[in-house]
Amino acid sequence: MVQLFSMIREVEASLLADAPLFAGLDAAAIARVAASGQLVAKPAGAAFFDQGDPADAFFLLADGQVRIVQVTPEGHLVTLRYIGPGQVFGAVPLFAGGPYPAGAIAVLGSRAARWTHTAARRLAEVYPPLLANALAIVGRRLQEMQDRYREMATERVERRVARAVLHLAGRRSDGAAGVEIDFPISRQDIAELTGTTLSTVSRILSAWEQKGMLEGGRMHIRVTRPDRLRAIADAIEAAADRQK
Repeated sequence: MVQLFSMIREVEASLLADAPLFAGLDAAAIARVAASGQLVAKPAGAAFFDQGDPADAFFLLADGQVRIVQVTPEGHLVTLRYIGPGQVFGAVPLFAGGPYPAGAIAVLGSRAARWTHTAARRLAEVYPPLLANALAIVGRRLQEMQDRYREMATERVERRVARAVLHLAGRRSDGAAGVEIDFPISRQDIAELTGTTLSTVSRILSAWEQKGMLEGGRMHIRVTRPDRLRAIADAIEAAADRQK
């Protein structure tokens, strides 16, 4: 069952202003949306909700980091994705119905705005852009999952791992300067995200460490040469361009 909320407060409108879910809403509308939600705080390791729990609300992460996990029929815990500030989670049952298909665990101390499905439906009626934005977000998530399946079927493991590490590092990984993944991440997590084994990820990351491309530790990765990692991630496109 869902762990008890460690802290519940009113949602500050400033936490929602830059979130894609509220694009197209003016300040007054965002203030009213904020007033209809609750701000939930969780310590690291606590669950916002568990897989199979009744899906009675959706969330938008205000700060921190959340890991979306799913338990396989064999009992293995698999990491599906990471949620960063400004991103929505727990929204799929809002459209599809049923229980939460996966759990959401705080990786760091995290705060999230929470709206019940009743409140969400009422808000969508008053502010149509909310529904359009939510559908666009869910659509992008589905596209990302399709892309991941395609990558696992057609792309080299090194490229998949490079792309995953760069994605986890965020936009700051665009240049040549070093960047640290600012939340705990294990090699097993990366293996699950890329559809490969722990031993394969360990071999790849160790080789990159030896080449000075990243520094690793327990639950910690710092990319020291994101430009070189980007070259690996883009290798297929680069090769195709040279053949034209």
